[in-house]
Amino acid sequence: MPKSKRAKVVHLTKTDKKGKELSQKLFANVQEAADNFEHIFVFSVENMRNSYLKAVRAEFSDSRFFFGKTKVMAKALGQTPAEEHLTNLSKLTEYLAGNVGLFFTNREPSEIIEYFAAYSQTDFARAGIVATQTFTIPAGTVHSRGGEVPEDQDVPLPHSVETTIRKWGMPTRLDKGKIILDTPYTVCEEGKVVNSHQTALLKMFGVAMADFKIDLKAYYSKASESVTEIGAMEE
Repeated sequence: MPKSKRAKVVHLTKTDKKGKELSQKLFANVQEAADNFEHIFVFSVENMRNSYLKAVRAEFSDSRFFFGKTKVMAKALGQTPAEEHLTNLSKLTEYLAGNVGLFFTNREPSEIIEYFAAYSQTDFARAGIVATQTFTIPAGTVHSRGGEVPEDQDVPLPHSVETTIRKWGMPTRLDKGKIILDTPYTVCEEGKVVNSHQTALLKMFGVAMADFKIDLKAYYSKASESVTEIGAMEE
């Protein structure tokens, strides 16, 4: 019996072709940027948020960011002296490991380093991050900021969310339309990983623990044909 045409895994072939085309495009774009810009930085991102990354891109509209496959970017720059696109550029590819990207610019390195050293945006935590503080909600009527501000500057949490926060782990009860905790409840502890229920509670009470930050690792300067490690400079 002949094989059905439906049995052919056509979509995988198409995906492979598309993936190859994207890799080739990334390879070509990285090499083009290396030719057109004076400095190349390797950076990593803490607590990735696309909205903040988009804002940084807008701030450096005269520069270029690449956040793609590190193996492809490393290949484009050159991983050995024989392969390198520019002299000594292979020394920069040593830093292309893990969740990192490339930043091409004509601005002075000192300006770039100063900007990103000061740049940070605080946002709500996502599951899997380590808590930066211990957050405990006091006993009694539960308020919208969970004890982070004085009661006379806060308002009680609406009774309609009681079922939800109880589902997230808080041992609450309703009493005359108010949400009550009989004993203090610790949502998270500093230094411990938080789960999705804990992050939902932190967001509910307006406690932000995630800092979006771009860490610069090293940069290459075309004029000097050299690579400088950022950490070594700071030390």
